[in-house]
Amino acid sequence: MVLKKLLGSTATRSLTVVSVLSEAKQSFERGKRLRGALLLGVAVLAWKWAMIGLAAQGLLKLVRGGASDSSPA
Repeated sequence: MVLKKLLGSTATRSLTVVSVLSEAKQSFERGKRLRGALLLGVAVLAWKWAMIGLAAQGLLKLVRGGASDSSPA
């Protein structure tokens, strides 16, 4: 029940939406319009269901190979 309460909180939903919107912006900047458009749709759904946004970000990380955008110094 605690996890359900945490995922349903306004703060968690807001952070998830902002994070997904950030991913969408990065996709558009890289020229990946379809991915960006899909992420915009996910951001809308993530406001209602935070798990959808979290799952989409995990899937995106898998698709990218789990590597971060920054290169090691």
